[in-house]
Amino acid sequence: MNDFKKDIVIGLMFIAGIWSFISGQFIISTVLFASAAIYSNIVMRAHLKS
Repeated sequence: MNDFKKDIVIGLMFIAGIWSFISGQFIISTVLFASAAIYSNIVMRAHLKS
């Protein structure tokens, strides 16, 4: 997966988290925000190592 596709995945998880938060699904939004943050950190660490 190239960087553009990884950015799209992270952005979609973040937008889905915001939408879930607005609609009142706080547990789902928390999971989506956490997964976006963790995935973003994994991508950045892998990018820095190479």
